[in-house]
Amino acid sequence: MFCDTIDACQYSQEINIMKNKKKSIGDLVLAYFKKHPKKDLKHGPVVDWVEEKYLKLYGRKPRDTWRQIRKFHEEGILIQVKKGVYRYDPDYIRKKELYDFPAYIKEAIYKRDAYKCVVCGRGRKDGVEICADHIKPKDKGGTNILDNGQTLCTEHNVMKKNYSQTEAGKKYFIKLYKKAVKASDERMIKFCKQIFDVYDEKGINSHIPRPNHK
Repeated sequence: MFCDTIDACQYSQEINIMKNKKKSIGDLVLAYFKKHPKKDLKHGPVVDWVEEKYLKLYGRKPRDTWRQIRKFHEEGILIQVKKGVYRYDPDYIRKKELYDFPAYIKEAIYKRDAYKCVVCGRGRKDGVEICADHIKPKDKGGTNILDNGQTLCTEHNVMKKNYSQTEAGKKYFIKLYKKAVKASDERMIKFCKQIFDVYDEKGINSHIPRPNHK
């Protein structure tokens, strides 16, 4: 059997063993995208293909195939090009893996933080999903070492990622604070300290040290 790409070969192998191994909706979705690596695919044809294969395998149509596509996007396996269009890029997956903590470092971070979010104190015992977060982001020079990791619940992890613009705000107040100190403006100094207290309380942008070293 001749294959144009490694992914095409993997796809053929996956299809050949489907009859002997139970396949989930996710397995089928990923098999289709691997058949068409680095191509922008509308979710409609993907859903139709998965439903056809699933029906042949199990005699019934799968439920919510599109949800699995969206889940793969949320997990970083698929790239959303635009609404309803996704792409599988093996190079992107490999790059993403380089940016993640190795499994043993991730476990060490969890153990050090007692498997609890360092912001709210909730963890696995509370039924809360946790993740290992880079204190200093990778794109800003952060590394995958233990000291650059912290345990966050998904809520605070999403908060940190979605509100990176607060970094600009904190840097602005740092500059404002330094000017106030130079001018002996006690009113502005007090105001800036209160702002820094809010950053600390919410656990936002902790990789940027506050200037008064509290």
